[in-house]
Amino acid sequence: MPVKKFVDDDQITIHVMGWLSKIFKGSNHNISEGHYYGNYGQDASYNAPSTSGEAYLEQENEEDIDRAIALSLLEDNHNVKNVADVEIQLKEDEQLAKALQESLSVESPPRYGNGIPRYGNGIPYQGNAYQPYPIHFPMGFRVCAGCNTEIGQGKFLNCLNAFWHPECFRCHACGLPISDYEFSMTGNYPYHKSCYKERYHPKCEVCKLFIPTNPAGLIEYRAHPFWIQKYCPSHEHDGTPRCCSCERMEPQDTGYVALNDGRKLCLECLDSAVMDTKHCQPLYLDIQEFYERLNMKVEQHVPLLLVERQALNEARDGEKNGHYHMPETRGLCLSEEQTISTVSKQPRFGAGNRAMGMMTEPYKLTRRCEVTAILILYGLPRLLTGSILAHEMMHAWMRLQGFQTLSQDVEEGICQVLAHMWLDSELTPTSGSNIASSSASRTTKNGTRSQFERKLGDFFKHQIESDTSPVYGDGFRAGQQAVQKYGLERTLDHIRMTGKFPY
Repeated sequence: MPVKKFVDDDQITIHVMGWLSKIFKGSNHNISEGHYYGNYGQDASYNAPSTSGEAYLEQENEEDIDRAIALSLLEDNHNVKNVADVEIQLKEDEQLAKALQESLSVESPPRYGNGIPRYGNGIPYQGNAYQPYPIHFPMGFRVCAGCNTEIGQGKFLNCLNAFWHPECFRCHACGLPISDYEFSMTGNYPYHKSCYKERYHPKCEVCKLFIPTNPAGLIEYRAHPFWIQKYCPSHEHDGTPRCCSCERMEPQDTGYVALNDGRKLCLECLDSAVMDTKHCQPLYLDIQEFYERLNMKVEQHVPLLLVERQALNEARDGEKNGHYHMPETRGLCLSEEQTISTVSKQPRFGAGNRAMGMMTEPYKLTRRCEVTAILILYGLPRLLTGSILAHEMMHAWMRLQGFQTLSQDVEEGICQVLAHMWLDSELTPTSGSNIASSSASRTTKNGTRSQFERKLGDFFKHQIESDTSPVYGDGFRAGQQAVQKYGLERTLDHIRMTGKFPY
């Protein structure tokens, strides 16, 4: 940690007896020294003060000392009549005094701290080390490094290998003079310790406080792998809610929307959320057109219903067969006759961002083919709702095409490939899909997606690509590799015949 040193020219007083005391007892100038213990996140660099200021003052007053010696010797020899003898003796004594003083004047080397702040999860941060060295100027000539004018008499600072007026040595952040004994550095700029912490010490994006250090003195935080949202480890266990769509934690100064089934939705995801069955139909048409462009038209009419979490779980329990993505299922392709409670009127949001006025109604499913309905969890952004719908549509297409019962990794894997392909088609600028065709899509006036919605789409693709489950994750990667190598049509023909991906 850099440390400032104060020197006052007005405090220099030379006396003959004081000179004798100085020779035999050493210097009596006091130089303050800073202390640094290497605690995490305090400072980027540290300097102990240089002793060059003391040596400089001694040289500056050497002539005063010699003059005092001469006066003392003249007084001691006032009875000597021969002036020439007195002058000879005076010169010899002056030379002897100089030799004694130079032999006893030993300047101690500067000391430097070796504390290294550590950042992140215990990663050392190598700050800039500024090591002062003696700087000598002619007597009465010191130039301030701040204003480039001569300092003259009075107090001055000696730090960062330069001299400063006290009012010219200022914090790079707030612009006020640094009057503290210790200060922080980054690059070539000095900071108040408090200003440095405010600017460079990481803050929790949930509670907005400085992330605390752990018992080892290191800053330890958690971060979302995609959004890089940094937060205190304690928030993983204190009930802080996450958005059910993007998975970001809820900041304490920004309330998330509370849905009727207990889920929380951030305001950015709410902006493009599909809230009821009626408003999801245009998106359903987009997905059907996407399948038609792949020569995979679904001939039969399959009802699409948006439902709450409880209704989705009940429908899942009523199915004889099926594979479900844990920890939460967000879509189903049904084959059994059931009565489903569907969301018929989207909620409005009142005080405390709570959903109010949502209406549901029963919908009886009739088995006219191998697929009775597709269910999607309501309240998810359009891109996520669409990717889930593209996944479930692939289940429906394979059942209606008479595919044999497949292993979980093959069936779920190829469905994830279609979901990923649809997201690609929506996020590619040359997409044939009409973004503005869906009333559930929130776009800017020029028809393009917002920056957040594009990033949200990338996040949903990232979720599919980085899934670690053996069924959905490994199945997707095997299916993606097969489609990239053989194409979608040949891959599906191979699955129909063998029940496996081609290799």
